[in-house]
Amino acid sequence: MSSVHMGRVVATLCLVVLSGASAQAASPSLGGTTPRGAQRGTEIEVVLSGAQLNDAQEVLFYEPGIEVTKLEVVNPTTVKALFKISPEAMLGSHRLRVRTATGVSELRPFFVGALPEVAEKEPNSDFAAPQPIPMNVTVNGVADNEDVDYFVVEAKKGDRISAEVEGIRLGITLFDAYVAIMNTARFELSSSDDNALVWQDGVASIIAPEDGKYIIQIRESSYAGNGACLYRLHVGNFPRPTALLPAGGRYGETLPVKFIGDVLGDREATLTLPTDRAANFSVFAKDDKGIAPSQNWFRLSDLPNVIEQEPNETHDNATRFAAPVALNGILEKPGDSDNFRFTAKKGEAYDIRVHARSIRSPLDPVLTISAAGGGAIAANDDTGGPDSFIRFGVPNDGDYVVNVRDHLNNGGPSYVYRIELTPIQPKLVLTTNEFVQYVQPVVAVPKGNHFGLVLSAQRFDFGGPLALRGENLPAGVTLEAPPMPANAAVVPVLFHATPEAAASGKLAEVIGSLVDPNQPNLKVEGGIQQPIVLVRGLNQIPFWTENTNKLPVVVTEEAPFELAIVEPKVPLVRGGQMDLKVVAKRKEGFKAAIKIDMLWLPPGIGASGSIAIAEGQNEAVIPMNAAGNAELATWKIAVRGEANSGNGNIMVSTPFANLRIAEMYMTLAFEQAAVEQGKETELVVHMTKQFDFPGVAKVNLIGLPNKAVTTTQDATVETKDLVFKITTDMTTPAGNHANLFCQIIVTENGEPVIHNIGTGKLRVDVPLPPKKDAPPPPPMPTPTPAPAAEKPPEPKRLTRLEQLRLEQQEREKAKKGGAAPAAPPK
Repeated sequence: MSSVHMGRVVATLCLVVLSGASAQAASPSLGGTTPRGAQRGTEIEVVLSGAQLNDAQEVLFYEPGIEVTKLEVVNPTTVKALFKISPEAMLGSHRLRVRTATGVSELRPFFVGALPEVAEKEPNSDFAAPQPIPMNVTVNGVADNEDVDYFVVEAKKGDRISAEVEGIRLGITLFDAYVAIMNTARFELSSSDDNALVWQDGVASIIAPEDGKYIIQIRESSYAGNGACLYRLHVGNFPRPTALLPAGGRYGETLPVKFIGDVLGDREATLTLPTDRAANFSVFAKDDKGIAPSQNWFRLSDLPNVIEQEPNETHDNATRFAAPVALNGILEKPGDSDNFRFTAKKGEAYDIRVHARSIRSPLDPVLTISAAGGGAIAANDDTGGPDSFIRFGVPNDGDYVVNVRDHLNNGGPSYVYRIELTPIQPKLVLTTNEFVQYVQPVVAVPKGNHFGLVLSAQRFDFGGPLALRGENLPAGVTLEAPPMPANAAVVPVLFHATPEAAASGKLAEVIGSLVDPNQPNLKVEGGIQQPIVLVRGLNQIPFWTENTNKLPVVVTEEAPFELAIVEPKVPLVRGGQMDLKVVAKRKEGFKAAIKIDMLWLPPGIGASGSIAIAEGQNEAVIPMNAAGNAELATWKIAVRGEANSGNGNIMVSTPFANLRIAEMYMTLAFEQAAVEQGKETELVVHMTKQFDFPGVAKVNLIGLPNKAVTTTQDATVETKDLVFKITTDMTTPAGNHANLFCQIIVTENGEPVIHNIGTGKLRVDVPLPPKKDAPPPPPMPTPTPAPAAEKPPEPKRLTRLEQLRLEQQEREKAKKGGAAPAAPPK
């Protein structure tokens, strides 16, 4: 009763014949296909609809089994393709993208079925006048607003009638399909809104109680359909089990399994599992009446299976096992709870994960670990989803019990579970960072140019530096990525295409691996994962996601521009800033503005994100800055640029350039300063050299209040103090101005090294009003100029405390009516 399909998840590259307009396009978009699926073993014309498809060249498939024998561009929004579907093609979703001469489209699913295809024909919304269809067909239809579609089939008593709908799985819109099988008296014999096996889609199945006609109803569950609510309705005598036990097995083994939940009863079959760990393995129920339209989910691993043995409701009668293992069972009725018992030693550690919803079981598991005969040690309901997970460190030698139950104590024949208990193992997962929210990036690298991505790495239970490599890349394309340090979680990646590379595409692999000389015996590798969300609900909540482990990489026609960074000859210092120069090399006649931004930013580095190389211009600068704790290292940086080619946007990247982050060349200590409005004061800054620097640096005091001014100072490696003479105005704002800093510009290798070092304070006071009736202070006597040979030494600079004391003395003299202090003798 089973049909097994194995195959690598690969790109099927198709021979194409290109016709129609030859005008260059960019940023191709694919809305969908018409029809949304077809029967395997047939050849069918498929219309690919979207935008900017006028230079379409190829269809890339994630799964094998479909060949494109003809491709015809009708216009920029329409492409016709002839799909030749293999008789052995896997049933279900075949994800595809359209490759054009200048890009690659979004992912869209195309469904392969086992049954002949028919179209819904309106009117069929009257129960009394349903659309007649033969048994064992797939109906392609649409559920409009308040639309109910009826179909009628004929069956003999005892015949199995199954109906399964593909709605949300088509990845078009938020469609909650409802399907029912009724008799001619309008009594529902079976109905389904949501079914755990097929997500929001429905499955209904009956045994015909008598000869006669049976009505299949399909609609949107709340009658709120629309023109985008397309469906594929499979109706026939095919089996439709809802569960599989066990729901997993070891690579290369042959094992018996039981299909559960079919209306004709449970049946056993034997599966031979693949040895290839990269195999895309699916299990489809099959008997002499047909094959199920969709799979029963099955996990491949290295774990031996243990099947629960009833009774196992207590610690004493729990099913015994030895770890590591996969525990398999069913919560067959409400209130059911299964126990498994094993012996462990202190210090052992295990990851214990329940697979229920992940294998499309209705079970919402709760996992509990207990000491045998004792209380619970750990429990978990949901971790990263509705399934359960516990990392269990064995506290003492002895026996322990694993218990699983449903969160609401539900149960039934389809409440299958698989508990995988494994030693803790390191794992690496790579993901692509989005440039546009909710859009997973693809790689479209023009000939002789570059394209950049940023990848994130999740290290599970290991640490260390990583190296990246690309596999199955198009001819002429190479991947370049700097090593990812042990303390980093992101890394920039560039794809380079030679000028001779032919326009082509592959679904490539990007693999990360641990390269740590301190851990020579630890081998960890991980590939890229791209979850493609096709349907979102309110608040952008994902409702349908296609999980992929391939990265689309295509070579496109030449872009009308190239970009390069003028590599800095000086470092960006902590607390400092830099203008990063980017130059464009334009093709003749291309003058459009080019938006540029940093591909990524090293830790502690900031940059402006709204820079453009103006129309007709060839360069621009990106202001950058470094935090005071920016990591000291030489980083690989790149800039990406995007411009409208006239028919859409084209994106390229610069090659990598080096950016060195360095410590400040000097440190500063600010003395406090104060002044009354309209007067002058001095702000003293003590400088301590940390590193030698050439020549004379220019130092500006930044952050002075309005109408307070000073002059630029010079500094060399010998400078100890910087004295800023500050002049204020009567309108200079009074108060504490605490955000003063020095901008020090050191010229090195002909380029500025800009330091921004703070923080200083300046207090501006309002002058005290003169005392009423107080005599004015006598004028200061005019000093007699001293002979040049007797020029007195410069007066000692008073500290702020000495200044305050002197001012206080003057105020006290003024209050007493005394004369001002006499001038010093000459």
